[in-house]
Amino acid sequence: MTDTTTLSYAEVEAAGLADWRQLFSALRTRFLTGDFNRGLALVTRIAALADEANHHPDVDLRYPHVNVALMSHDAFGVTSRDVALARAISAAAADLGVGADPSSTSVVEIALDSADYEEVKPFWRAVLGLEDSPAHEEELLDPSGSLPTLWFQETEPHEEPRQRFHLDVRVPPEVAGDRIAAALAAGGVLVSDAQAPRFTVLADAQGNKACVTTGLGRD
Repeated sequence: MTDTTTLSYAEVEAAGLADWRQLFSALRTRFLTGDFNRGLALVTRIAALADEANHHPDVDLRYPHVNVALMSHDAFGVTSRDVALARAISAAAADLGVGADPSSTSVVEIALDSADYEEVKPFWRAVLGLEDSPAHEEELLDPSGSLPTLWFQETEPHEEPRQRFHLDVRVPPEVAGDRIAAALAAGGVLVSDAQAPRFTVLADAQGNKACVTTGLGRD
């Protein structure tokens, strides 16, 4: 096994990382720092450990806690590098008197039923600004981790149902025009621009709707 070998869920579990949980392709936890200064102190320690290991996690500093996610991007999964750095980060947190609450972590993914996902995938890639997953052809993801993964679930062909919810994509005003144009060029349909530039309603080729919104014109 090399440090680029993706570990199975069982192998990660056997590593005994009590502070961490594997959610999809990453190790995640939340450290309960209690205030901003102690959170910053922990982030500083994490930065030093990451530089030493030449392996860098995603860190989200909030007032009462710090969220950390570890994944080997070259393997698109958890490797021995992540396990080793997770142990080092937990030790640093313990040294600062900071406890972990891994049970409070979660990841949201969006699944879209489609009988032909290749027909609508370009639209959703464009309107959400996502990229193709390197591991799963039926997935689109945000490399920065800011947006949820969108994946397409195979279903039987059927009549277009009444949509019960849609996605609102809020972007800076100067981005909206290009985002809308890209979505239309990718096979999207303009449903309504009656409220533009506040919001513009688009749909993919199968009728699934999304709004590109800017907030301009709100009272």
